[in-house]
Amino acid sequence: MRIVRFVHNDEPTYGVLEGDVPEPADDGTFDTSGLEIAVLSGDPFFSPAGSTGERLPYADVRLIAPIIPRSKIIAVGRNYTDHARELGNEVPASPQFFFIPNTAIVGPNEPVRLPAVSEEVSYEAELAVIISRVAKQVRREDALKHVLGYTVANDVTLRDLQKTDLQWARAKGFDTSTPVGPWIETELDAEDLRVRSWVDGELRQDGTTADMVFDIPALIEAISETITLLPGDIILTGTPAGVGKVEAGQRMNIAVEGLGLLSNPAMDA
Repeated sequence: MRIVRFVHNDEPTYGVLEGDVPEPADDGTFDTSGLEIAVLSGDPFFSPAGSTGERLPYADVRLIAPIIPRSKIIAVGRNYTDHARELGNEVPASPQFFFIPNTAIVGPNEPVRLPAVSEEVSYEAELAVIISRVAKQVRREDALKHVLGYTVANDVTLRDLQKTDLQWARAKGFDTSTPVGPWIETELDAEDLRVRSWVDGELRQDGTTADMVFDIPALIEAISETITLLPGDIILTGTPAGVGKVEAGQRMNIAVEGLGLLSNPAMDA
């Protein structure tokens, strides 16, 4: 099931995406013709939600972030070997985590506002994991039982601040720094998914989740050893090589195989 969240009758509304979903083209464009949204009557994450019988063309709705965590976003640093090395870092021997506040979340087509304090802002294409139920001290063999589904994320980073700050709170957690969407896919094998990014139609990243240093079950096991994961929490799983600078006025397109296209403009704050 593909769960979307959008504005309908001036209210945030949930729906289910229907139709055959194509993969984004080589230039980062995405054909939405033939896709429809079946409108739901409630929030499917925390209460029963049935179909209202209403259907809307996907291209005609304004999507918003499919979920905003009520608790936390946990991101994984240097989880692709080539990305770690392109920034001059060693590949970690164990998973490296940092927190992002939920105020960083924005949805598809919402602007990422670049703070004036930074002169080097970078995109990062990532697969995001959505947690379905409380996870504490979960073994890797049971980890996927705690996953609701997956979506696309862009871990926008103030690279110069990341290099100078002791922790990455400002560099990774500024307002609008974490676009997510366009939907949550609840039925997906995430072991080998193509991950791509474009800036103004130019391909910048082209990797696969098969190249993660630590796979999703290992990440959930490591996080839940000391931190309780709650329903709706998001895990950002890291980015492949090819990160680079984005400037105000440019558009970032991010795609993960099977999950459509997440597109956001960069603007001055």
